[in-house]
Amino acid sequence: MSLSNKIKEEVRKELTINSIEKKFKLPWLKKVGKGQRKKNFVTILNLNENGTYDFKKYQIVEQTIMHNLIPRLATAGHVMFDKKGNPLIILPNWSVEPFSPLEHYQQSMISGTNIKGYQILMAKMLSEQIKPKTQMGSLLKWILGLGLLAVIAYAFIAGA
Repeated sequence: MSLSNKIKEEVRKELTINSIEKKFKLPWLKKVGKGQRKKNFVTILNLNENGTYDFKKYQIVEQTIMHNLIPRLATAGHVMFDKKGNPLIILPNWSVEPFSPLEHYQQSMISGTNIKGYQILMAKMLSEQIKPKTQMGSLLKWILGLGLLAVIAYAFIAGA
């Protein structure tokens, strides 16, 4: 097996492993409906100190929510949306500021832990991999086969 075939096989395995992952669904009663979205309701994923989590639904009033009688920030930079448009905020119980995807993305770019460099490197490696020799076309095989058959038939008829 050539090196390029091994690389292709590894990439196929990675893609099939990643495509089998289960989809995450929000709890039924904690989803925010269309009417509630208009009234600035949001689903909160509350992370507790002991590692457990639970879902709650709160209304954003003046860029804050009241969780356990403590006002918490809830600006546009903290709200994430899924493919269906359901708003979600990840809120650690020990902090007044929720998880911010934009801040963590910028921090990963600065610290060098972002996957963008890996994606660019893999694309470059795949584009420059050694291409296997192209096989002889099927039409050329037929022409050579018929020519060989004609030579054998002529030798058989002429020799007989």
